[in-house]
Amino acid sequence: MKLTLSGILAPCLLVVYFASGPGIAAEPVRWSTIRENLVAEINSDIETGKPTVDVGIYFPSNHDPAFKETYSLDTLLKDFVGAKEIFSAADMQLNLLWIKTGDIDPQYLEIQANTLEGTTPSGLYTNMYVDSRRQDSGLTQETRDAFESIIEMDENNRRTVYIVTLQSVFMSFYEKLDERTWAPRTITTGGLSFPGYSYPDIPDRWRGVITVNKTYDVRSVVAHELGHKLMNVSHEYRDVDPQHEVRAEGGLMLYGAGTDIPSGEEGRWHRERLHLSPYVYVESSDGERTWNADYKEDGHYYDPLYGDYVVEFGVAAPAE
Repeated sequence: MKLTLSGILAPCLLVVYFASGPGIAAEPVRWSTIRENLVAEINSDIETGKPTVDVGIYFPSNHDPAFKETYSLDTLLKDFVGAKEIFSAADMQLNLLWIKTGDIDPQYLEIQANTLEGTTPSGLYTNMYVDSRRQDSGLTQETRDAFESIIEMDENNRRTVYIVTLQSVFMSFYEKLDERTWAPRTITTGGLSFPGYSYPDIPDRWRGVITVNKTYDVRSVVAHELGHKLMNVSHEYRDVDPQHEVRAEGGLMLYGAGTDIPSGEEGRWHRERLHLSPYVYVESSDGERTWNADYKEDGHYYDPLYGDYVVEFGVAAPAE
């Protein structure tokens, strides 16, 4: 599919007053739909009767000028089109519902996704998927308020993936320094998928949120983050167990140029898990949608939804 991605981001004409501050949630964003013709062009390859995921894009109009110099809506859309091609190879369609723009509360242009308060470093005797379920996800109140403001209410909220472009999204975790010592580490992310294996208690209304603010020549950030959300797996591939960051070639879920979504036990069941995702539906010729089953517990990696399509592994060695 060849797309021209013509046109420019239309300025938002709505002025929104945000009542924000300690203990005061921001007002819902007043979004405007833009570039409908381009959305139709991007969706021109969608076929009836094939597994499909709905994706909506929220692109704030009040990004700071310095951020606009590094990232644009066209950049995001090119990455999205690349993601469509990657998932098409795994027999999955990405349907772009709409592109919306509007002013968000400036305090949410940068957010701290999670807090380490009340959490401990990863377990010494089990893998990260088991350990993450034992602890709260630690979403900050700022993050909760931001998504409550940004994500509009819809009957299919819990079935829809929302790509939100914020300027900076930070996440924190414990880094092991030696056999006895861990230190808190905070990093900025190019994309954060808020996946079920790390955030099983995320509210249904915005459990489909993905934040994106960068692109890389060697990999598709959008496709990679969609992989986290839809396959519900971390940075892993074949014989590579999950870590916070794994830089290697091969699969889509590693930090490299790979785009493979493998199947079977040797492929860690990635393609099978993708096709079981609660975000997937098949639409008939008369417009009737049949959705996949929802998570049976809280959407963790070992959720019974996945049956035997899970990998039992021990404590992963520290990433090099």
